[in-house]
Order: sequence, then structure tokens, then C-alpha cells
Amino acid sequence: MSTNNEKSVYYLEELSNYKVADSDKDVRGWDVKDKDGRVIGTVDNLIVNKNTERVVYLDVEVDSSIIEANYKPYSAKAKDGVHDFINEKGENHLIIPIGMAHLNLESELVFTKEVNHKTFAETKRLKKGTDIYRDYEILILDSYNRNDDVASYPQDEMFYERSEFKVE
Repeated sequence: MSTNNEKSVYYLEELSNYKVADSDKDVRGWDVKDKDGRVIGTVDNLIVNKNTERVVYLDVEVDSSIIEANYKPYSAKAKDGVHDFINEKGENHLIIPIGMAHLNLESELVFTKEVNHKTFAETKRLKKGTDIYRDYEILILDSYNRNDDVASYPQDEMFYERSEFKVE
């Protein structure tokens, strides 16, 4: 799927010298809910940009309701209904940009205020542990930020400067 083969982000588990900063929350294992309070899945891993030493995405193992919805993945190019991508068996992970993630510390819950269940169900998924390349990142951002259905968010480095998601 990748046309841009330069890897810039890594799963935290791949980086033996990295860990979640002591002052920050490790959200692995926390449930993830959409803007309507529906369960999307569980945070399985954190995806880190080594250059900024920041978590930039949450790797979410999706709930069965996402898979059972059986939607074709959204593609901005598919204006005439033709989709370039399909979700295949075993593809049960997706990424959520850290700037869209909000934490409920008391409930140990991650939620988004921007994206609903249908949009998550229409998002291109990956198999656990699949390398994340820039073209997949762009595809995901397009899926979450389509048709003005969701609030726009900055795409520069400040987007990732959330203190609760540092690594060291």
C-alpha cells in the first residue's frame, strides 16, 4: 500500500530505549469511545515519532462492532463510489492522531470529540504491528477530516505537543 517507504513513526514496543514519561499516563489497555460515547476499541500500542520523542498516534484494536459494520473504507478519491481500498480479514487495528484523543483519567478512558462510530468503521484498518508510512497517515487524516463533518485540527508539529503523551 505504501508509496512513501520512508518510515518516520514506530510502535513504542519497537523502541527498547523508550518508555512513557513518568509524569504522563500510559493509556495502553484503555477503552476508546467515539464522540457519541460508543466503544471503538482498546488502545493496544502507542506510535512514536523518534525525532520529536512524542506519541503521535494511538494504535487501537477495534471493537467487533466496527468490523461488523462492514463499510468500505472512505477514500477522498472515491467520488463516484469506487473505493481503492478494502478492509481484509485480520485488519483490526486503526490509528487515531493524538491531537484528537482526550483522556478521562478517573475512568481510564480515551475519547474523541470529533469522530463518530460510522467514520471509524469506514476508516482503513491495518493488521496488528503493520509499519505505518506517511501515505497511510494521510489516508487516515482524510478519512477523519472529510466533508467538514469533524472539526479541523492543526497538522504541524504543535499538533503533537500534548504533555500527557511524551516518551523518554
